Amino acid sequence: MVMLGRTANGLYWMFRYIERAENIARLVDAGLRVSLTRSGATDEDWNGVLQSADVLDIYLANNSKVTAADAIDFLIRDKNNASSVMSCVDSARNNARMVRTALTRETWEATNECWIELKQILSRRLKSADLPEVIDTIKRRAGLIRGAFHGSMLRNEIYNFARIGTFIERADNTSRILDVKYYVLLPAVTQVGSSLDNMQWESILRSVSAHRSYRWTYDGEYRPANIADFLILNGQMPRSLVYSYEKIVSNLGYIGKEYGQRLSAHETADSIRHSLLTTTIGTIMDQGLHEFLDNFIARNNRLGQEITEGYRFYS
Repeated sequence: MVMLGRTANGLYWMFRYIERAENIARLVDAGLRVSLTRSGATDEDWNGVLQSADVLDIYLANNSKVTAADAIDFLIRDKNNASSVMSCVDSARNNARMVRTALTRETWEATNECWIELKQILSRRLKSADLPEVIDTIKRRAGLIRGAFHGSMLRNEIYNFARIGTFIERADNTSRILDVKYYVLLPAVTQVGSSLDNMQWESILRSVSAHRSYRWTYDGEYRPANIADFLILNGQMPRSLVYSYEKIVSNLGYIGKEYGQRLSAHETADSIRHSLLTTTIGTIMDQGLHEFLDNFIARNNRLGQEITEGYRFYS
């Protein structure tokens, strides 16, 4: 039986929002770590973090200028920002309620408990000293939801739509976090390759929980090309773009087989995966990392739209 579009929509967006909540927290963490490694850090550095989260225009519509405290509050708990952590958790829970009968009890309870705890923690403006613990709580709660889901759900189209939502969002956010480097990390071209530059790259790795695994892979040598390669093209790294697209393609394939049809979304996903598997980090760096990431984000967004239309999410 073909799943109703609104059920597929609820599952897809529930897990997109859970992933987005965690990754916005990681983006804030990246901004915090970067500010700690820059001697001349200013509030304006948060321009790049807001831009990487694609919310700078919304922020400026609600605030007269960019300050670190206001940017962090906007990204973490402001209800005017649909992509703030609290807004995302609200949206994830609302979608979970809509598809409650498609979820196991464990998955629903993990989602509801996440919402209850974060609603309490984020009920008031955070002190800077509390931010690291709050960011860890957000990441932990998101991990508990995923763990409950993986441990209790049938591997059917319900699982597939949730996984597709997770990895489209993860690919988007990994590319945005990596792009922070080109907005805020370097105070001058002369810093490239310096100890400061290395510290800032290390901060990016820590923000995506990839610091130790990177050291295992590259013997701890911080080189921009190696780090970009790790986050874009390493198929063993669970937050890399190529890993995300392996999962997107395989889950779309299961749905295509289940429904007996291939849509334009299948072709787009295959094309993106193929382009990732057949390029090299040298080619990407020659093209320009920022330009590559911009193009990738646009193609990833197009795939999301094709999935929405192809599976009639709003019918």
